Amino acid sequence: MKRILVTRPRAQAADFGKALQAAGFEPIYFPVIEIRPVEDMSKLDEAIRNIASYDWVVFTSVNAVDVFFTKVFPLLKGEEARARFAAIGPKTAEALRKHGVEPDFIPDEYVAEIIIPGLGNVRGKRILLPQAELARKVLEDAITAAGGFAHPVTVYQTIPTAPDEKGLVALRSGVDVITLTSPSTVHNFVAIAKVHGLDPLHLPKHPLFACIGPITEQAAREEGVSNLVVAKEYTTDGLIELISKFANKLEVS
Repeated sequence: MKRILVTRPRAQAADFGKALQAAGFEPIYFPVIEIRPVEDMSKLDEAIRNIASYDWVVFTSVNAVDVFFTKVFPLLKGEEARARFAAIGPKTAEALRKHGVEPDFIPDEYVAEIIIPGLGNVRGKRILLPQAELARKVLEDAITAAGGFAHPVTVYQTIPTAPDEKGLVALRSGVDVITLTSPSTVHNFVAIAKVHGLDPLHLPKHPLFACIGPITEQAAREEGVSNLVVAKEYTTDGLIELISKFANKLEVS
């Protein structure tokens, strides 16, 4: 059975692991990051109190959705927001639906750069961007270039975490695939491997690196990773489809 290293945050790894098992793989849990809401929520609180002044709220991650909606209901007190909601992809859209919000727009390609055309003419429009502390500015810059007013608000942080000891043992003995689901997982995986005496570019069994999308792929290449493949659909389901496609080419465990 092929062994797949899961580097996602522990809180988000269970469903991915179950899906891997259902597809015939053995998940090895090795979280390299932790998601934590920012301590100072005052800017988010203010944005939510003035939510009706925004034309769009754009979510580029499930994490942003979850943090945002822990604040929405206490602050809005049932008042209806006029803003429309956009989600970067199906998982983010699903997170919105769990909070009773049907997204008004989901791009066909799940990267921030593709969102702008789907928002229509944004000139003069106010767009709220709940996001990670180290979020790329590409969407913010695109909104500004199109004449809109982007309002980025940091709602969560990506924190490096201590490695799982069982995961380290598995990594040292060799895994078949290492999954990477964000630039943060890339950078922290590389750092953790080095700290524990492993060369991330020359690991036992020479595992395949499976990236969830082109942004993660770019981060991996910047770290020197070459033995990598990229999912066509930028979701964990897309990753599993990708891994299944390459399974016959992988060294048998």
